[in-house]
Amino acid sequence: MTHRDASSRRNLPFPARTALSWAAALALGLTAAGCGSAPERPDPPSSPPSAGGATRTGSAAADTRAQLRVDGGVRSYLLHRPGGHDGGARPLVVAFHGRGSSAQELREQTRLDAAADARGMLVAYPEGLRKAWGAGSGATRQRPNPDADVRFTTSLVAELVRSGQADPRRVYVTGFSNGGSMALRVAAQCPTLLAGAASVSGELPTGRAAVTPTGALPVMVVYGEDDPVRPPAGLATPGPAPAGEEPITPTMSVRAGAEAFARAGGEGPPATRTGPGYDRTVWGREASRATVEVLLVHGGGHTWPGSHHTPPAGFGRTSTALDATRTILDFFAAHRR
Repeated sequence: MTHRDASSRRNLPFPARTALSWAAALALGLTAAGCGSAPERPDPPSSPPSAGGATRTGSAAADTRAQLRVDGGVRSYLLHRPGGHDGGARPLVVAFHGRGSSAQELREQTRLDAAADARGMLVAYPEGLRKAWGAGSGATRQRPNPDADVRFTTSLVAELVRSGQADPRRVYVTGFSNGGSMALRVAAQCPTLLAGAASVSGELPTGRAAVTPTGALPVMVVYGEDDPVRPPAGLATPGPAPAGEEPITPTMSVRAGAEAFARAGGEGPPATRTGPGYDRTVWGREASRATVEVLLVHGGGHTWPGSHHTPPAGFGRTSTALDATRTILDFFAAHRR
């Protein structure tokens, strides 16, 4: 570090210096744990507005598209800031879109922005390579480096902490389908990065791409009981992928995945009770750090419960018995590191 750099850092206000210290510790800790690499110097945020409208400042919510250099390449993400954002560090939700989708489509599907605004949360929507995520640990022809997306995620979190926007004690991941499996992978491999994780219609990869939880972390899984795309019982022998696309990753059952997280957290036997339109199974005390929950939605398909987004043909019914977005953010708000 040059004298000028050191002097500039001393002149930073205390919260900014704290964020820098957290980011440095985060990068070193995650690298040592195998969760990712230290973030490279990012490109400045791009000025064009997001697809949802013009970038806004002041008391209104603001959206920006930005880029981050990771593994010698450039990755992009959409960042939503809550209205009335005062510049202080906020809880951060990293939301992964599904296979064949995009950040903007996930925003529309989940309406995360409005729910996050009400809770003062930032939402970062990273863009997957070839519109998909390396949710499994096995290399493929299309994705020879199976850890690239984990490093992208940890670098994104580190950058938002370093810039003072995100509170390192309140970082969460969620996602839908392939993005839900990606959220579970980050939760399994990097529990010290997060305060909580939630997946909708996503399961833990198994087989050659297996991912195993490595520590205690609050985890919620929301799943449609009648999911025709990736059944709750898991997908042991996936069908072939379309020509040129990544192979479909095999996954364990919803319950087996939840049990794996519960074991990693040292939780005991589960308890199940029926709610209005879904069954809720909980491993551990609801107030404990390692609480694991499964919400099995009656009649639900491969969809985001409570969404007004029309799912593709063959994905099944979207249940309105549960607002998955509000339920997940309430779950996150109850936990911090």
